[in-house]
Amino acid sequence: MIFKLFTLTIFLLFLNFSVDGASKPEAQSNNKVSTIDLILIEKAKRKMSLLYKGKVIKTYKVALGFEPLGHKQQEGDGKTPEGIYSISYKNAGGQFHKALKVSYPNKKDQANARKLGVSPGDFIMIHGLGKSFSWLGKAHVLKDWTLGCVAVTDAEIDEVYKLTSVGTKVEIRP
Repeated sequence: MIFKLFTLTIFLLFLNFSVDGASKPEAQSNNKVSTIDLILIEKAKRKMSLLYKGKVIKTYKVALGFEPLGHKQQEGDGKTPEGIYSISYKNAGGQFHKALKVSYPNKKDQANARKLGVSPGDFIMIHGLGKSFSWLGKAHVLKDWTLGCVAVTDAEIDEVYKLTSVGTKVEIRP
């Protein structure tokens, strides 16, 4: 039993170090940026980029909803939405450490859900791991596990949270 726990611990530490480069910046700005103007999420690449005036400031590996293919249609479908949204509010503490609320559902999402006779769902967030999952560290990206949110580590959401204002544009691509 002790050997199994030791092996699991070593494996998780290895995973944490092996994906460590995921949050390194792709581009550096010569000017210090106090806020960003776009959060770009590319679902197929499991990548979130922070941009300022068209330049990538930083990128992160992310975990998505547990059924990541396609656009969110209804509550409980496990899909991360696709489209243009914005940050509607910031939550400094909660179940998943810090979180940024994405303005899903927009009017188009609501109309589509009405047509289907379902609830579109709500509370799509960009969030950290929180107490329950923080031990996973960067290994959390090895499987999509959220209910439709975009997850990064607690340290990463701390960075994103500081750079993001309410109203920041969020583009989620397939």
